[in-house]
Amino acid sequence: MSMAVVGLLAGMALGFAGYFGGFGAFVVVAALGAMGFVAGKFADGDLEAGDFFRSRTGDRDERRR
Repeated sequence: MSMAVVGLLAGMALGFAGYFGGFGAFVVVAALGAMGFVAGKFADGDLEAGDFFRSRTGDRDERRR
């Protein structure tokens, strides 16, 4: 399934949640969708837990040299 179709389905789900459930349901669906996206990235191996905890100050200093 292409990313365009996935985006279309996610947008439709958010639209239905916002229309039928109000703003609170929209926020809940958006948050759960984001968590599912991150979990999928972990499952695919595109993300590692260390990516969230590494400091970037060392990387920034090395780029300037």
